[in-house]
Amino acid sequence: MVNPRGTQARLTPPTMPDMAQTFDVCIRGAGIVGRTLALLLARDRLRVALVAPAERNAQGRDVRAYALNASSKTVLESLRCWPDDEHATPVTGMQVFGDLDGQVQFDAASQEVEALAWIVDVPALEQRLAEAVRYQPQVEIVKEPVPAALTAICEGRASSTRAEFGVDFSVTPYSQSAIATRLRCELPHGGIARQWFTPEGILALLPLAGPEGNEVAVVWSLQQSLVQEWLHSDEETFAVRLQTISQYALGELQEIAPRAAWPLQQAVADRWCGTQMDASRTPRSWVLAGDAAHNVHPLAGQGLNLGLADAQTLARVLQERDYWRSTADTKLLRQYERERKAALAPMGLAMDGLQQLFARPEVPMQMLRNWGMKGFERSGPLKSWMAKQAMGLL
Repeated sequence: MVNPRGTQARLTPPTMPDMAQTFDVCIRGAGIVGRTLALLLARDRLRVALVAPAERNAQGRDVRAYALNASSKTVLESLRCWPDDEHATPVTGMQVFGDLDGQVQFDAASQEVEALAWIVDVPALEQRLAEAVRYQPQVEIVKEPVPAALTAICEGRASSTRAEFGVDFSVTPYSQSAIATRLRCELPHGGIARQWFTPEGILALLPLAGPEGNEVAVVWSLQQSLVQEWLHSDEETFAVRLQTISQYALGELQEIAPRAAWPLQQAVADRWCGTQMDASRTPRSWVLAGDAAHNVHPLAGQGLNLGLADAQTLARVLQERDYWRSTADTKLLRQYERERKAALAPMGLAMDGLQQLFARPEVPMQMLRNWGMKGFERSGPLKSWMAKQAMGLL
């Protein structure tokens, strides 16, 4: 029996798995990285079990938004999961303000690209991925882990499976938490992402609701000692403080969503793959991807881009394997680990270095930062290289 898409139709409903089925990969974690990986593997005709527990009732509005680069956009478009224009706003320019008069600016035109990044509404992206998974016959949605040649762990930073497999997750906590919300601005954002580095923290205002919109996503990384005060302050006091930090670049600001907060950290797993004996004493392979493998500071908005690059690389390594190799082959998994660790290392060092540099309030450090930002703005090739690296073009 063949369906209109030309693939063999399944005779069992997608939510009622056939327990006799054998799977090539079981993915634990049905977030953005997990669902993207499932779709990439299914496209290569692998049989995938996606562990997706029953959804809980959402507690309020999801205010998260991600800055996705060109590489992430390409992979999501290839899966037909890119959100519509209302929920994916192109960033045509970026302005970064530091101490004194130090600042750095990027624009898409000088880089000869359509956009530096796209600010994507998380609920819209999650919905597109969930719909694609639901109609993908190679993916079986299950409520509990099932036996498979390979288990891919995409459960996020608090992964329980990672701990079960004895992986050491080395965490360096920052003395900061991020506060996120949404604002309506008096002035249109013009497709510009703006960021201010201050002694108390880092404020980012990211454009939403299309190129001519006047809504922004807020990510305010604050010293821990200030988090509770600003997380629970009244709306007017909160808005006025952000207006002051942003130097009224977008005029008066109005909060239009609840605030959420989470602690910031840099972390990396010591091992990203390995083998584990299951209950029947059969060796099974496992691999980490996304936040289960690594965390970086959000100041450059690269966290999800790194996770999606993990999914792309793992899917490519498995797709290119010799016909006689299983998805559980540890040689393949170590190749994936080497590639992704090499790509992560410079990004992690850069984000940690910038965070440490701007966390120092001393006047000599402020002068050093101001001098460094001015020098970087005039650096030409270095600035262009950094922009292309962040855009995923290198």
